[in-house]
Order: sequence, then C-alpha cells, then structure tokens
Amino acid sequence: MDEILEILEKDGRMSPEDISKMTGKKPADIKKTVKKYEKEGVILKYKAVINRELVRENDSEVRALIEVNIVPQKDLGFDKIAERIYSFPEVTSCYLISGTYDLLVVIEGKNLRTVSNFVAEKLSCLEHVRGTATHFLLKKYKEDGVILKHKPEENKRIAISY
Repeated sequence: MDEILEILEKDGRMSPEDISKMTGKKPADIKKTVKKYEKEGVILKYKAVINRELVRENDSEVRALIEVNIVPQKDLGFDKIAERIYSFPEVTSCYLISGTYDLLVVIEGKNLRTVSNFVAEKLSCLEHVRGTATHFLLKKYKEDGVILKHKPEENKRIAISY
C-alpha cells in the first residue's frame, strides 16, 4: 500500500507538511495524491476512534455481532443479500466471512430489545437468510489498533480475612 495511505490510516489528521517530513515528498504532491485518492474513492472518509465508555451517558447502548447463514442467489452470489442487509440503518458493518456462517453483521441499538427486534423482525425473516447467531459486545479493549483505556472501577468486593 502507498505510504501516504498507511500514514493517513494510522492518523487521518496528519497534515501534508507532516507527511512530507516522513516521506521526503513535497507537500503539494501529497495534497494532490490525497485529493486523487478521495476522488477515486480509495479514501472514503476520515474518522475518530471514540472510547464510548468514557463518554457514554447511560449503559443502554448495545452493540451486537451477528453471524448470518445465507443461501447465495443464482448469478448474484452473496452480494445482493449483503446489500439488502447492510442497507438497514442499524447495521454499522457487514463482512463476507469464511467458516460456518457467511456474513458477519455489526449492529447498534438502544437496548437489548431493539437488537432482538432487529434480528427477529428484519434480519431472520429475509428470504435467503437460513440462520443467525447473535453475540453481544460486552466490553471493548482495542479498536482499530487503538487500546481503549477504561474508567477505573470502584472495588466493591468485601474484604475477607482469616
């Protein structure tokens, strides 16, 4: 992969001047290359990795990983079904995977009920979906290569002495 892309993937806030110092290329050339990547769709967006545990106002937000077993459509394979699934607003990511299941779908909901309703009322009833397995995300330790710091929890254990 291009070294400019590697640098921006690690830190999307790097300026052309900073990238220039790292690569030895001219800032103007870097700006031009980045604009080209944006126009071609190589760079899709810039994002911040947020440690939601530190800013969460309540514990009701739920994220789930759903493995989906599907029957591919003739001449279309998995793509058309995947497109139908990733079009739901609850879906944040959708991947074709190897193994027992075909798709890995990541969704977010306000609570367990919204996630279970999504699976029962929207996902499982799709024509080519043959089965699902839902895994609720309990705690994140690392995301996109960044280790997430957690709020120190108060030790509520009762001291035992002998």
